[in-house]
Amino acid sequence: MRKHLLPILFLIAAGAIWWASISSTLRNPVADNNNPVVVVSGYVPYTLTKQLAGDTVNVIMLLPPGAEPHAFEPTPGSLVSMKYADAFIYLSDELEPWAKDLAQSAGEKTRILPLTKALPAAEDPHVWMNPQQAQLMAYQIGALLAKIAPQNRSVTDANYFKLADELDQLDQDFKTALANCQSREVVHIGHLAFKNLTDTYGLTLTALAGTSHEGEHSAQKLAELIQKIQAKHISTIFTEDMLSPRLAQTVAQETDTLILPLYPIEHISKDDFNQNITYSTLMRRNLDSLVRGLQCKA
Repeated sequence: MRKHLLPILFLIAAGAIWWASISSTLRNPVADNNNPVVVVSGYVPYTLTKQLAGDTVNVIMLLPPGAEPHAFEPTPGSLVSMKYADAFIYLSDELEPWAKDLAQSAGEKTRILPLTKALPAAEDPHVWMNPQQAQLMAYQIGALLAKIAPQNRSVTDANYFKLADELDQLDQDFKTALANCQSREVVHIGHLAFKNLTDTYGLTLTALAGTSHEGEHSAQKLAELIQKIQAKHISTIFTEDMLSPRLAQTVAQETDTLILPLYPIEHISKDDFNQNITYSTLMRRNLDSLVRGLQCKA
């Protein structure tokens, strides 16, 4: 019994030290602000929460920049932060099973919000790739913030209306820019993360893997994809910004195609995180790549 007790005590102590360090940073960036603490799983809830709340809440993102969201394993510090959080926001049980498990360790007063639960079911669970769905997610976050910090309701409401206008304009810009394209075939050397985007704007998607990168190294799927590219004379393929470029480079060499990046937004690079790049900015990068790769005309 004693042999097993020491590792457990070590994890508890490590988690407490982690929380103390991050809590002091969050609660006292300049002066003690006593703001509510909102823990989020990854970058989608992080960027939307930050745009809505500004500096009125302290937001902790569990998924480190550059990490793969589907296979992430929470640290002991994550368990400790859940006990102190006023709210925990994550995407879905399907995409983040680790977040679903983590929610069970939340404190009694921690409000839990799985963002996609209230949205229509879809073949591709990356529903935020449709700006109108992202707006519904932002609305849910705003409603939650109003409950945990009612004193900041005027700030949150004003930021929501501003964000809603931004997302409406984004949606309209996608419709306009993708209305007249030489090709409507999006060939993605990555996982099924962009079907909601392509379905929304009348494009056709072929992805090499499923919703969480399973099967991406299947030789048969790869051969079939290369045959399709060659048969349809596709000039551009797309890959995710944070995937290893080797597989896309192999396909490009076989098919003499251009490679352009797409951003699933569920994770983010360290540089983009440090620059506070928003959802809309990343989606506009996607739009730029699609317009260029599909040879769209204004």
